[in-house]
Amino acid sequence: MNNQVVKMYVFYCSNGLDKDQLAGVCSGADGINVKTISLPCSGKIDVPYLMKAFETGADGAAIVTCKKNECQNTEGNLRAHKRAEAVESLLEEIGMGKGRMAVIELKDDTKQTLGEINNFFNKIKNLPKCNLCSNSVKG
Repeated sequence: MNNQVVKMYVFYCSNGLDKDQLAGVCSGADGINVKTISLPCSGKIDVPYLMKAFETGADGAAIVTCKKNECQNTEGNLRAHKRAEAVESLLEEIGMGKGRMAVIELKDDTKQTLGEINNFFNKIKNLPKCNLCSNSVKG
């Protein structure tokens, strides 16, 4: 995948991050097209919505959640983890392999969180391009 543009989705809890904080890591990602999607809570993400990202050509998707036990909606971040695990399992089952889905918990230092997102981008950038990704419907 190294010479191709990588398409990434970052779903994030608007209670913990804002679009301006993500702008730096998303614009600084060379060879990576990043779409950020704000959620009122990371627990609002669901399996069909995550799978739709991959159906439209995403090479990887990350969910940025509140810290464990600090979700304003009690267990939203825990639901996000479970849904990400379900999507990871589905991706493996359909032949895309593991590692294309990540859940990143907010850290006290926003720069550390953004660094983890950037590390995930680089991991996806180094994965082999799968046929399902390149043959998917563009949207």
